[in-house]
Amino acid sequence: MTGSTGLFTEEMLASFESSITNVAHAETLPPELYTEAAFLDFEREAIFMKEWLAVGRAEQIPENGDWFTIDLMGEPVVVLRSKEGDIRAMSAVCQHRAMQLCDGTGNDSTFKCPYHHWIYGQDGRLLGAPAMDKTADFDKSDYGLSTLQVELWQGFIFVNFDASAEPLTPTLDRYNPYLTNYDLENAVCPSTFTLEGMPWNWKVMFENFNDGYHATKLHQFVQDFCPSEMSAFPVPWNDDSNVVFRTAGYTHIDGGFNATHRAIMPVYPDLTDEERTRSTFALIPPMLCLGTGADQCFYFIVRPTGPETIDVEIGYIFHPSALDDPLFEEKLILSDTGVQVFVRQDQEVTEKVQNGLRSRFAPRGRYSWQEESHVQFNRWLVQRYRAAWPGGSQTAALKVVGE
Repeated sequence: MTGSTGLFTEEMLASFESSITNVAHAETLPPELYTEAAFLDFEREAIFMKEWLAVGRAEQIPENGDWFTIDLMGEPVVVLRSKEGDIRAMSAVCQHRAMQLCDGTGNDSTFKCPYHHWIYGQDGRLLGAPAMDKTADFDKSDYGLSTLQVELWQGFIFVNFDASAEPLTPTLDRYNPYLTNYDLENAVCPSTFTLEGMPWNWKVMFENFNDGYHATKLHQFVQDFCPSEMSAFPVPWNDDSNVVFRTAGYTHIDGGFNATHRAIMPVYPDLTDEERTRSTFALIPPMLCLGTGADQCFYFIVRPTGPETIDVEIGYIFHPSALDDPLFEEKLILSDTGVQVFVRQDQEVTEKVQNGLRSRFAPRGRYSWQEESHVQFNRWLVQRYRAAWPGGSQTAALKVVGE
């Protein structure tokens, strides 16, 4: 196993080439990329501080003044709906002594630091700073909170630390046609829950979410209605894309991820028969995993907390009519119970995969055709690794052997 000091070599950079060729020839990324703290530090700047990060749903802050906080790779951020009704995001670090301004959720027109009562507006401007009148050359306009770019897509809120980042939405066009009939912007997510301290790397989480190969192996019996061999990769990969996705066909209409193999909630009414006989599984790296089914959509927001740990926020999204059912709460319990079977099985294997990645015998494995999504995810990653590699090649063009 390569030590962290030997990670950032030209040899390591060149080794990525075998992970981005076509799926018949490709091999997995080096195990060190999943275990080394130094590599997560590199990803923090190369990816998380440059890419669009999913932080939640717009419906979490429905009223003007609503806000919530989120930790993004050690950066406290507050996301809010302003008095004008637009969604904004800014650092939650006071510019006096670095106190975190707020935590959790709330509704406010301004933000007052609990430590020394500096007050900030919803646009990040410093509005008040008590007893600073004798401080030489102090100008409140110099001490506002840093703001982040914000973009909405399908009801999800994305933020970006990079002020020069290009818009996200055009880079998701490949996937949009598969979501049109769900009208996710107007769908409802009643609540979410968070699994904290999950002991595996964020990329292991992404790979497992979009892995059709294990569907009717690890999830034998409970997912027999959605077998591995019905995975498909319908739209050719585009290196400008920020979404990796596949379809997963059902053996019957209105399948459901529970012991009955049938949808429990009301089916989205505008879906075609074709859409009612498949799911889609999508990655919008580096934080959002999104899936669709006949009666619900589901998402994971993945937040790395260390090289081998993550927090995962999970939410279910339904058509608004689902909440009109007098038995909605009971059906939600049944639906969640079914999903938890998958969650428990996935947790066991992803933890053991992470353990194996630390082994001196950890492989550069080969892929099944049912793992095409992994190669696409590798290509998304390697573009960004190459662009930021310390002293390495800046060439971002990716070649695909055999195409």
